Amino acid sequence: MVLRVGLLGVGMMGRHHARVLRETDGVELVAIADPGGDPHGVAGDLPVLPDVEALIDAGLDMAVVAVPTRFHEEAALALAAAGVHTLVEKPIADSLEAGQRMVDAFRDAGLVGAVGHIERFNPALQELRRRLQAGELGAVYQIQTRRQGPFPSRIADVGVAKDLASHDVDLTAWVAQSEYETVFAQTTFKSGREYEDMIAITGRLTSGVIVNHLVNWLSPMKERVTVVTGEKGAFVADTSTGDLTFYANGTIPLEWESVTAFRGVSEGNITRYAFPKREPLRVEHEAFRDAVLGRASDVVTMEQGQRTLTVVERALESARRDVRAGLGSSGAGRA
Repeated sequence: MVLRVGLLGVGMMGRHHARVLRETDGVELVAIADPGGDPHGVAGDLPVLPDVEALIDAGLDMAVVAVPTRFHEEAALALAAAGVHTLVEKPIADSLEAGQRMVDAFRDAGLVGAVGHIERFNPALQELRRRLQAGELGAVYQIQTRRQGPFPSRIADVGVAKDLASHDVDLTAWVAQSEYETVFAQTTFKSGREYEDMIAITGRLTSGVIVNHLVNWLSPMKERVTVVTGEKGAFVADTSTGDLTFYANGTIPLEWESVTAFRGVSEGNITRYAFPKREPLRVEHEAFRDAVLGRASDVVTMEQGQRTLTVVERALESARRDVRAGLGSSGAGRA
């Protein structure tokens, strides 16, 4: 069975969706819609339709929504009403109320609703999670992420927290298999926009793991790093390159007294792993396809996307009020 898929939005991210959809087995890109036209020339032989209604009229099994965040709800609700399984780019919506309406619509319609938190499909993080589940780190103590780089002119309707920190919140809960319990954050506004361009988040998961996220649009260098520290050492995942390195705690006794006095653990072997590195967007689309077909899939559900948005909103609230924000009990971790 070949699934008919439509794409709404062919901007900076949509153009990559168009390419990968054309390369994914079991799906056929049959329609593209963007009221702004086709700035990157990705439509090929397909006409560029004006809106989501025209996209639906093409007769779809599934759709990908890659328009600005403020338009997610309107497009997703129209697709849900038409019975179309939908993958919406992250964040799920620009407000918790809009996100919940999307969650409810797809759940009530019995449709697959997914959110494009692509970092879950990064090969370094998938390998990291596999090794954590195998117990290679022992008890996990802390997860730290750094996501920094120059300001992207394409982002105009949300701040750095919803655009970038949402990646780190989702991947952290997914890697640790534990939800957020509390967060505290601080923000800055340096670029003359109404939205924050830097956020620092600290918090704790329900499992007791300490988390820390440094995210900004104010750095001249691009950094995408996740560090998981635990009982046996630390994993460092570079998601920009897909590399995973393990820094083991040393097992050789130190004999230099001045050094042993200042170190809680000693430095051991450093291992950089070799493993297959498939394009994350391709893996994400395959997971969405499989979910639509009723197969086992690691798709990021709209419920999970809503939970991530909740954490980010609580972090922004914490920064505004200068207080720690609680998330409440969330039960088991993410699948």
